[in-house]
Amino acid sequence: MKITNTYSGEKECFVFPEGREITLYLCGMTVYDHCHLGHARSAIVFDVIRKYLEYKGCNVRFVKNFTDVDDKIILRARQEKCDFKEIVSRYIAAYEKDMARLCVSPPTLAPKATDHIAEMIALISDLIAKGIAYAVSGNVYFEVAKFSSYGKLSARNLDEMIAGGGGRVEVDAHKKSPLDFALWKSAKEGEPSWESPFGLGRPGWHIECSAMAIKHLGKTIDIHGGGNDLIFPHHENEVAQSEAYTGQSFVRFFIHHGHVMVNHEKMSKSLGNFFTLQEIFDKWCDFSEPVVAEVVRFYLLSTHYRSPIEFSDSALFEAKAGLDKFYTLFQKLDEASATFDQDTLMGNDYQTQFESAMDDDFNTVEAISVLQQLRREANIKMGDAKAVRRIFTSLGAVLGLFKVEKWEWAKPVLNANLETANEIAIRRRIDARNNARQQRDFALADQIRKELAELGYIIEDRPDGTSRVKR
Repeated sequence: MKITNTYSGEKECFVFPEGREITLYLCGMTVYDHCHLGHARSAIVFDVIRKYLEYKGCNVRFVKNFTDVDDKIILRARQEKCDFKEIVSRYIAAYEKDMARLCVSPPTLAPKATDHIAEMIALISDLIAKGIAYAVSGNVYFEVAKFSSYGKLSARNLDEMIAGGGGRVEVDAHKKSPLDFALWKSAKEGEPSWESPFGLGRPGWHIECSAMAIKHLGKTIDIHGGGNDLIFPHHENEVAQSEAYTGQSFVRFFIHHGHVMVNHEKMSKSLGNFFTLQEIFDKWCDFSEPVVAEVVRFYLLSTHYRSPIEFSDSALFEAKAGLDKFYTLFQKLDEASATFDQDTLMGNDYQTQFESAMDDDFNTVEAISVLQQLRREANIKMGDAKAVRRIFTSLGAVLGLFKVEKWEWAKPVLNANLETANEIAIRRRIDARNNARQQRDFALADQIRKELAELGYIIEDRPDGTSRVKR
């Protein structure tokens, strides 16, 4: 098996560990809102990776965390005038409901950051004792200059990292370098906080994943995953603090997936161009949830995980049409008697071809192509109907497909009472811009105005709010 390792940017042979399970860690959601299609892609990609490793006979210990204390969670709680734990509880439940809808298997463990404060404090204390972290004014920072291999994951020099932090390189006069990152943040009035040797406060974002991963998977993880946007600074910082703490390599293989795009831009809550799974299910209300869920999975797996994927209503229509062809065959197979020539179809080893595709960097695009070839041949010369159906069931299970008991062949008709995907995207962009202006983030507000103008929308700000005018 070969996997593209972000460390090298190349496909590398994955050596299966002998006598132990494979350890897999995925950075999960920050739970302050509903799951959108970008979160679904991450979950489905690593669900398939896990399922394929298990298909090959491996035991997989899979940890996917919840970030349950964060600036966005605190802001949402403040806006709704409730405790941050209420926000966390609500959106963890919503996320788990969405994952069940999509037939994403639960991870082995789903730890929450706030359940690991003691582990984080121990890790930070060790880094301070080693002289790799420093405390100032109640904050604790990791000193990047003390970790000589910093940048080995993102393959950037220090100047590039400062410039390319995507707004996540914090400017703070207390830091020795702009690249030094927070391990512990001093308490602010009205925010959740915990006692520590460094003072009352809460953990930084990056330290959370290191503490949870090391506790539940050990000092070296076989596979660590997430979206491309996490390579820097999140995963770069995870590597630095973890290896400085343990003295060992933190991750053997980093796997990063591409983004879901809308109008050629990354789907993002900060930009307001996202679509929640609930909205997709609502728009496809003429179909049962199992059908819609399989359409979403088929659509997402029809593009290689490392590539970006453009979202549109028409893309889902195409996925539905592709699945219709499979289920039409399945109906024929289920109705047929097993009186055909037993060797007519089985001469071609589709299982081997499927495995070759998946062994090549989890190439679900090619794996689906193999299944489509099998479908075409089965329609011409069915062979042993039961045996053919078993092949589809077995290989489809790896992808989480072909599980709907009662397929619905009707052509999709979107709920006319709901906005189109484009209308939702534009409205959310305007809402995001209004929020940026309220937060006095004028750089982001100007960026959104410019992007909307490129799409043909002129923004007018009035005393009673913001409106849009199509060019």
